[in-house]
Amino acid sequence: MKKIPDRQYAVQLVGPDQLVLNKSKDVFKPGPHQVLAKVEVVGLCFSDLKLLKQFTGHVRKGPVVAGVDLDILKEIPSYVPDAAPTVPGHETVVRIVAVGPNVERHKLGERYLVQTDYRWVHTASSNAAFGYNFEGALQEYVLMDERIITAPDGESMLIPAREERSGSAIALCEPWACVEDAYVTKERTTLKTGGQMLIVSDAEVPDGRMHNLYHKYGSPAKVTWVSKSIPPADLGPVVVRAKNGIELGDVTYDDVIYFGANARTAEQLFTKVATNGLLNIVLGGERFREPVVTTVGRVHYGGIRIIGTTGPDPAESMKFIPQTGEIRHDEVVNVVGAGGPMGMMHVIRNICQGVAGVTVYAGDVDDNRLAALNQIAGPLAEKNAVDYRPYNANNEQMDQDYSYTVLMAPVPELVAAAVNCAAPRGIVNIFAGIPATVTGKINLDAYVEKRLYFIGTSGSTLDDMKRMLEKVESDRLDTNVSVAAICGFEGAVEGIRAVESRSVAGKIMVYPGCRSLGLVRLEELPQKMPDVAACLNSGLWTREAEKRLLEKYAD
Repeated sequence: MKKIPDRQYAVQLVGPDQLVLNKSKDVFKPGPHQVLAKVEVVGLCFSDLKLLKQFTGHVRKGPVVAGVDLDILKEIPSYVPDAAPTVPGHETVVRIVAVGPNVERHKLGERYLVQTDYRWVHTASSNAAFGYNFEGALQEYVLMDERIITAPDGESMLIPAREERSGSAIALCEPWACVEDAYVTKERTTLKTGGQMLIVSDAEVPDGRMHNLYHKYGSPAKVTWVSKSIPPADLGPVVVRAKNGIELGDVTYDDVIYFGANARTAEQLFTKVATNGLLNIVLGGERFREPVVTTVGRVHYGGIRIIGTTGPDPAESMKFIPQTGEIRHDEVVNVVGAGGPMGMMHVIRNICQGVAGVTVYAGDVDDNRLAALNQIAGPLAEKNAVDYRPYNANNEQMDQDYSYTVLMAPVPELVAAAVNCAAPRGIVNIFAGIPATVTGKINLDAYVEKRLYFIGTSGSTLDDMKRMLEKVESDRLDTNVSVAAICGFEGAVEGIRAVESRSVAGKIMVYPGCRSLGLVRLEELPQKMPDVAACLNSGLWTREAEKRLLEKYAD
């Protein structure tokens, strides 16, 4: 094994929209509980761009506040919260090159797929993550602490990877797992057992309504009642009664029920919904009659959910919560932003899911990106007998009555449009990470009347990653179909800007072993590196092409 250098190349984010290529960043020596890993390859992600723009405002860049012994963090030089420069990059495969004396489970030479999310390690509004408040993989060597990357149940966030697959195919399990998580996520279909409930009422709530709700969907531990009216006899344990919400302070609630249709009241209630909380709007025959400012960003980053009924019974809303985010039989799916790297994955995933009667619309504003998507998705749709309908969103109006919409751009106006175009019982999957603080005006009357459901997930679970890796290693999924360009460190900043401008229709893979390689699209390989191009498979990236590239730069 080669000697580990003292300095390395790294792409660092030093402030909002400030990327630098540092050619002499320290290579940290592992402490007693730490491992040093050499990065084989790392994919560029739209999430890197979100961190780039938000920097200290990103929910995963904040300091760790709970979940681990905070004194441990003082021993980890790669822990970089708040304004400290960080190294982005989280779609990666690494190999262990040095370990501390107290490392128990990771050994020299082992190859791993990295799971990004440390979901038990909490920031103020989210969780810690590799490539955010812990340095990521856009460097040659990365330091990780075994006490951080090991979950409370003993599972490591480093997933063993076999040698037979390309680094790119393994690294791309991470974004594919994020796509998978968006569909297999299990939704809460009951009131939170032992949770905190807030009820705000602008209308009389007859006795019997709450008893019916509790009987069918469970009971909270405590109920806070805010109304000018007298609480119903079956409300349960009331801890607060008030005529308005001012005295509630900053407390949030697992279940929030609003009886009424006052837009200003509804807007204020979004701040009262806890992380992973549920807002139930009971219109009781009334209507808002105007768009309502909604915290759409918290659907993705805060896991909040919104349900409603036009009638007077809050239990009626609960009936229409889907068990998961999975597509259903005869679904009419619309992927908005389908020509981008992640959009392509959603299209391919839904075409190949094996659900009967599915129609997949794929919308984008760039004909070149659509053409690249069609080359892959078209044959797969024909093979799977799926009705595949690509369209340019600049030239064609979105149809009405999509039963499932997936949004790939973090634009609140797209959420509003999706509500207007949704079929009854439709699901709107807010996959793109709209910042948690961002709001958007939504037609909540239409949302409630059509019984729609916003869903959103952030990142992936360890099980998602393992499931994707197993598919790759068993040849059931070729994640390399996503690769559109390659580069080394000299092209990495340009690559991130290409993600920003959406000028590359697919994933960009950065190879640290190819320091001087600029950004090269796969269609440019025949002219720039014909020997590597000769290893492509019908224009698609392969293990053989990766091997030849690395040999070329090792010479």
